Amino acid sequence: MIEVRRADELGEGYRRAIGGIFVDAFYEYFSYFSTDRERLTDAFAHMLVPDLFYVGLVDGSPAGIAACTDGRRLSIQHDTRELRRHLGLVKGTIAGSVFKSNFQAPFHHPGPATASVECVATAAAYRGRGVASAILTHLLTLPGYRAYVLEDIADTNGAALRVYGRLGYTEIHRRPVKHTKRTGINSYICMRLERD
Repeated sequence: MIEVRRADELGEGYRRAIGGIFVDAFYEYFSYFSTDRERLTDAFAHMLVPDLFYVGLVDGSPAGIAACTDGRRLSIQHDTRELRRHLGLVKGTIAGSVFKSNFQAPFHHPGPATASVECVATAAAYRGRGVASAILTHLLTLPGYRAYVLEDIADTNGAALRVYGRLGYTEIHRRPVKHTKRTGINSYICMRLERD
């Protein structure tokens, strides 16, 4: 059984494990900064805002994460000094710039009662076991939201797109990217789900 809890309810002792899931899921994008996953976890764990992240637990162990915000609060708030401490002056500074431009931009079209669902990730050992679906389904029960938006899903992430589609999310637009040759991504997809 998968239990879903807010990260701040789990306490600081879970922060590193949650950060590890974040690194594991997005490693291909973060490997420029370091190929050492432990170093990346040390560098990035501080950024995840616990009261906005939800954690899927399997037998008490963190197995997946997702953030849910009102589109105004940021789920990732980095400290460039902390990034430099773990990644070095140059790569830490670059990481700070990357996080500021890619993860700390306000939600594009929040609208009333619209949630921004972000950083959906499942640990490699738990993929294909319904962890992401359980977390996303839990988010649909949160009070105050009637619509849910997922932005910047890589068009190459077929597994995630299938999960979102099964839950009722539909594509609302695509944004072409300029880094296709480097990343293989052609566009970022935005999806939306309206709740009755």
